[in-house]
Amino acid sequence: MMLADILARLQKQTSAGESGVAAAFELNWECLEPEAQELACLLSLFALAPIPWSLVESAASYSNLEFDIKGNCAVLVERYLLQELAEDTYQVHDRIQELLQQKLEELAEANELKRGYCQAMVVVAKDIPQTPTLIDIVKATLAIPHLAGTATVYQAWLSDDDLIWPFLGLGRFYQGQGAYVQALPWYEQSLFAAKKRFGDEHPSVASSLNNLAVFYKSQGRYSDAEPLYIEALSMKKRLLGDEHPSVATSLNNLAVFYKSQGRYSDAEPLYIEALSMRKSLLGDEDPDVATSLNNLALLYKSQGRYSDAEPLYIEALSMRKRLLGDEHPDVAQSLNNLAVFYKSQGRYSDAEPLYVEALFMRKRLLEDEHLSVASSLKNLAVFYKSQGRYSDAEPLYIEALSMRKRLLGDEHPDVAKSLNNLAELYDSQGRYSDAQHLYIDALKIAEKRLGANHPNTITIRENLEDLRRNRQP
Repeated sequence: MMLADILARLQKQTSAGESGVAAAFELNWECLEPEAQELACLLSLFALAPIPWSLVESAASYSNLEFDIKGNCAVLVERYLLQELAEDTYQVHDRIQELLQQKLEELAEANELKRGYCQAMVVVAKDIPQTPTLIDIVKATLAIPHLAGTATVYQAWLSDDDLIWPFLGLGRFYQGQGAYVQALPWYEQSLFAAKKRFGDEHPSVASSLNNLAVFYKSQGRYSDAEPLYIEALSMKKRLLGDEHPSVATSLNNLAVFYKSQGRYSDAEPLYIEALSMRKSLLGDEDPDVATSLNNLALLYKSQGRYSDAEPLYIEALSMRKRLLGDEHPDVAQSLNNLAVFYKSQGRYSDAEPLYVEALFMRKRLLEDEHLSVASSLKNLAVFYKSQGRYSDAEPLYIEALSMRKRLLGDEHPDVAKSLNNLAELYDSQGRYSDAQHLYIDALKIAEKRLGANHPNTITIRENLEDLRRNRQP
């Protein structure tokens, strides 16, 4: 159709009382091939925010659109139904979206498009790790408005297995940045959505309870977390039976929670039960069994039960090497844990090579820039500090701090920990002015991100107060 013809029809429709936008839309719609119309309807599902082309391709694939997606996208841009913001980034105008959604509801494939869209967004959610780095955050940022729409507007088209994933991804995205106020509603809505669809008793409800408990624990809200851990465990036992891998995981999670509070007598029987269950269900040689051995060893070390802990550490390390190979992140974790154990006994000559091996293994396996590498740097620094080897410790503390800033941002709670660690080193060297500045910076971050009553915030505040009270910066 020539431009003059479109203008003539637009004038005719507009004079008949139809709005100019709607009239122009109808003219353009009539000129589209069915494939372009179907793609336009799919695009109407996205939020009123920039849309990365990769998301369009993914949603089209899950919706079984097998035609030329890119070519039809160009047609929609030419017809003013889609705006190209930048290369491979698009957006739909709010009025056009409204009109396209009306067309979507008339489409026989509407439900298939909605389900495909939701499947694509679930993939995004699953790609957000529990502790996202800045790279992960940047990668996910443009998808977040669309993921939020999936969790709310299109929740009904999420499969039962996928229902809570968008909520979990959104919670992790915000929690990973220390944005706890923004993270909490998504964890809460996950629980509400699961109960609404499945009732009060369902594995997804139990998972949502556990996820919310983990979130509360990260904030030091222990009285809020404990009943949720217990409820999740009880629900899994009722639904899955007393002997099930998911029950063992909940037992382990509750034990970790108790250990973090120093409630060792509460934690021990849960660790032992989880270990026994995993052995009976999974066999003596399984990565989850190695994890349980490691966790029980950590508990015994915390209690000073070194003769009980050491064989478990060694068994966990040996099992991981047999099952996973000599070069694996879990092997590096076991090396690190055994090093910490030897350090706690003053066995420095045994500990140091394990710390170093764990650090270099993590660098080889995870690249030089990774949170686990930063942890190993910090652990080796702590080891050197405990021996009074301050000149060896300082560059490692500084490198760990810089890496966490690069990976997590300047105001992440883990950055506050690193600032506190370096301040403690300077404090022990009598460099009180340097220490005070770092304590103050750490406290500002902790109070802002964790709140004034979080255990980490309290520790930093007490360190600063002790320095001011007993030393002269």
